[in-house]
Amino acid sequence: MHRRLSAWLSALLITSACASAQASHPQAAGTPPAQSQREAQAESESDPTAPRVRLIATGGTISNRSGGRLTAEELVKGIPDLPRYATPEFEQFLNVASSQITLAQWLDLARRINELYRTDPDLAGIVVTSGTDTLEETAYFLNLAVRDPRPIVVVGSMRNPSTLGYEGAANLLQGFRVAADPNSRGRGVMVVLTDEINAAREVTKSDALRLHTFQTRGYGILGVVDRDRVVYYRRVERRHTADSEFDLSDVEELPRVDVVLTYQGASGDMIQSAIDAGAKGIVIATAGAGAMSGTQRDGVRYAASRGVPVVITTRAGSGRISGGRGNTIAGQDLAPIKARVLLMVALTQTQDLDELRRIFSEY
Repeated sequence: MHRRLSAWLSALLITSACASAQASHPQAAGTPPAQSQREAQAESESDPTAPRVRLIATGGTISNRSGGRLTAEELVKGIPDLPRYATPEFEQFLNVASSQITLAQWLDLARRINELYRTDPDLAGIVVTSGTDTLEETAYFLNLAVRDPRPIVVVGSMRNPSTLGYEGAANLLQGFRVAADPNSRGRGVMVVLTDEINAAREVTKSDALRLHTFQTRGYGILGVVDRDRVVYYRRVERRHTADSEFDLSDVEELPRVDVVLTYQGASGDMIQSAIDAGAKGIVIATAGAGAMSGTQRDGVRYAASRGVPVVITTRAGSGRISGGRGNTIAGQDLAPIKARVLLMVALTQTQDLDELRRIFSEY
């Protein structure tokens, strides 16, 4: 019996030693360490031929870390595996909440991007960070003001870097990948979050808190950023970027344009007050397909008497406004805040109502 017990203990010790050896040396378990190391190295190696992409950081939640905002350099350093897809560059344009960016800074940003593309023909693309509150407005303005076919990708995040589940680094990586992709050329300004690519003209923030907030109602996404490549499904047909007629290089100030909401019993005094305060254009966000309420038509007549154009849009979230007569212009399918951006830009070129109607039909 003692001999049997001794033999059993010896076998147990040998089995334990073998298990320990396998844990210390993965090849004993059938996974050669050299192969694993090569795969890990391949994952992290940079591509010396990767396209050059520049980050222009303006701030927003994506950089709003507790104790101080992340800089453009820190944002780039926090992007995993970035050198596999792009050769990154960066510059700090601003570092504020998006609601604090002024219209004058919009003009400066557009001039900076136009300058970069004009003086650097080898630059593949540009990524711009923005706070999500006004991200779609900034993106659409650049869609009109930057006159180059190379991509501009606007990214942001819904959670800040000090929050569990911060998605900013992932959104930045996908933004760099889109900006570096040759197939992104000629598609205008794009918004990239949560692996989806949306057109600046069409995308809207649809939820105040959820990550999957930027959506294109009715038309759908332009494409996706998948693990293996960037995939596109469609293009935007309206004029933009390289096909834009707007030259804002010498514009020092965008004209004031105000948005007025239609609701039951709305007063036309709001329109009159805005014009008396200096508004050069008015956008009315109607409840449906263009019908106004209360005394708003009196306000439109006052605008006509002062030579102020009025763009009619819908606050329904989707749908196209057609027609337009007198001093009113059909806002087409543009969201009210996008119609405001287009009217501001258009008024720097013309005040002719027929020309303004043409512009809204083409952009």
